[in-house]
Amino acid sequence: MSNQPIGVFDSGLGGLTAVKQLRAIMPHENIIYFGDTGRVPYGNRSVETIKRYAAQDARFLLSHNVKMVIAACGTVSSTATDLGDNLPVPYVNVIAPTAKAAVEATKNGKIGVIGTRATISTGAYKKEIEKIDSSVKVFQKDCPLFVPIVEEGFFGTDDPIAMLTAERYLKILKDQKVDTIILGCTHYPILKAVIGEYVGQDVRLIDSGKETALYASSVLAEKSLLNSSQTEGQCEFFVSDRTEGFSQIASIFLRSNIGDNVSRVDIHNF
Repeated sequence: MSNQPIGVFDSGLGGLTAVKQLRAIMPHENIIYFGDTGRVPYGNRSVETIKRYAAQDARFLLSHNVKMVIAACGTVSSTATDLGDNLPVPYVNVIAPTAKAAVEATKNGKIGVIGTRATISTGAYKKEIEKIDSSVKVFQKDCPLFVPIVEEGFFGTDDPIAMLTAERYLKILKDQKVDTIILGCTHYPILKAVIGEYVGQDVRLIDSGKETALYASSVLAEKSLLNSSQTEGQCEFFVSDRTEGFSQIASIFLRSNIGDNVSRVDIHNF
């Protein structure tokens, strides 16, 4: 058993949806979260740049003696595929557990995948799904405006910007009659109500943050690394840009108030 923290990183704030799920599934675990707010978004960067950023993010987490590194970022997970090869602790990304959940959920064998341009361009989810079940048809759509919409607070079903953007992006998936959609960016669960309103209640939405948290829990249990403490775990938050306003936005993702528990780090030092 281990009381060392779990390390989670994302290109910005979207990974907080994964932290929310980790806290729900493993309430006794301590968590270190790093959001690379100074370099967000990763989705329109080159492969080389994304890999460099991801390696720095992981090194920062390792400097806090974490027992696991989680890339709560679809872009990193689909692009920096070798990140975990040289890490001294277990590494988890969002692709495999999310793809598995989608294959198990679909009834008509038609799965939609939405994500950043970088995530969709790699075809990582499509490849993983087809590896699990080659008979499944996968329809992909990049949705680059979803991230800024969430971070601007436009995510209610009564918000015309959110609803019109969802219609613009998701019509192709609706026309293909997919019955399952992977929310392939950790920002997207914040838009779950908006997406669900447009595609209909019969379409299953797969939350990559939740599936990744469930998988991380199973890995820690298998390796006897779960925290044996019965006290509530603590979270520390770090960002690479200004800390002002972080708590307000974080409360949207976490559905709880974190106060001023956030620090700025110079990620270029790692």
